[in-house]
Amino acid sequence: MTAYKVEICGVNTARLPMLREQEKEELMAALKKGDEAARQKYIKGNLRLVLSVVQRFSASGENLDDLFQIGCIGLIKAIDNFDVNQQVKLSTYAVPMIIGEIRRYLRTGMGLCQGQTCAKLVKGIVARELGVSPATLEPATSRAPMRPTEMRILGNEAEDNKEV
Repeated sequence: MTAYKVEICGVNTARLPMLREQEKEELMAALKKGDEAARQKYIKGNLRLVLSVVQRFSASGENLDDLFQIGCIGLIKAIDNFDVNQQVKLSTYAVPMIIGEIRRYLRTGMGLCQGQTCAKLVKGIVARELGVSPATLEPATSRAPMRPTEMRILGNEAEDNKEV
């Protein structure tokens, strides 16, 4: 079988781990008892599920890295809220949650950065550029909805412009 290399968020998806059914059951039992290492392994073992859902949205024109990250949030929520007593597979429960997170992101157009969080970031960068206190800037800059990609760009510019 040929492994096709697709990189999303710097992750070679061909090398994502696959969990056996018994391993899934053991990890789920451990993570429900609070084992953080088991939780991380379970999340990593189900990233292919996120990838399969993200592919459904590839025609949306959105950055696939952003969609993958949003999908991972849906996966994490699904894992944290999954009830093993319901006798359904995690994938049956997780796929609608992953889709819901992605649709919410596409619908709002703002993703993870909303309202005041973006405002503080933008005001901080602008203030640094102008050499003034963020408190002196106009309140009009406080409602700047941004997508995570734009935040990364601004964040990178802020890092580039830090004084040494």
